[in-house]
Amino acid sequence: MIECRPGARLWGPDDEDSVWEVGIDLFLLYRGNAYDGLACLFGIRNSFGFRPLAEDRGFPDEASDGLRGEFAGYGGPHDVHGITWLTCAELDTTDWQETDASGTRTRASAAGTDTDWGRVWSVMRILSEVHGAENVRLVVWFH
Repeated sequence: MIECRPGARLWGPDDEDSVWEVGIDLFLLYRGNAYDGLACLFGIRNSFGFRPLAEDRGFPDEASDGLRGEFAGYGGPHDVHGITWLTCAELDTTDWQETDASGTRTRASAAGTDTDWGRVWSVMRILSEVHGAENVRLVVWFH
């Protein structure tokens, strides 16, 4: 699920009205299940030896009500694993040419803009143009 925090650009991230809001479900953008992408991004089934960008960070404390409802619908922390999140700011500083342990597969080839992840990154970047890169994030879990 992509979330954004629209109030942060207006009042700052610490203001009481700077809450996270649901943006769009990942299901609507991502049609793949490529394990190399999940490995390099989140450390899921990481037999490739990627250094994950965002592994096991847990569920965000300040998650939106919509995200909490979706998470509960999947059974919450007892029925899912690999709960984590990644901001657009982190994507902007990612070394997409970094390789897996074998040195043959780049992060870009596994989860870059030319993969199924490209649509997700595009939506996040558009939202970040409006709300700021620190105020847009992808929250994921696996079951």
